[in-house]
Amino acid sequence: MLDPYVVDTLMPDLVGHDRRPSAFLVYLYLWRHTNGGRSRSGEIPLRMIAEGTGVSKRAVQNALRTLARRRLITVAHATATSAQTFLVHRPWARR
Repeated sequence: MLDPYVVDTLMPDLVGHDRRPSAFLVYLYLWRHTNGGRSRSGEIPLRMIAEGTGVSKRAVQNALRTLARRRLITVAHATATSAQTFLVHRPWARR
C-alpha cells in the first residue's frame, strides 16, 4: 500500500517545487521494489529503471542524484561495475 504522504506531500514537492517529475517516478518504482521502503532492493540496472518508469536513462541518473541529495534513498554498489542496490527512506514514518 502506498503511504498517503507520498502522494499528498512528496509528489507536489518533487514535481512542483523541485521540477523533477522523473524523481517522483523513480521513487515510486524503487518503493515498489523495496516493499514500501521496508527492505533493500536487489541489484537494479539503470536500464531496468528507465524501462520501468518510461523515462530516459539520463533522467533516471538525475533523479537518483536528486533523491539521494534529498536523503530519500541510499544507493550502494557491491563493486565498481555492478548494478546498484537501493534503500528507500521514509523520513516521515515513525519507527
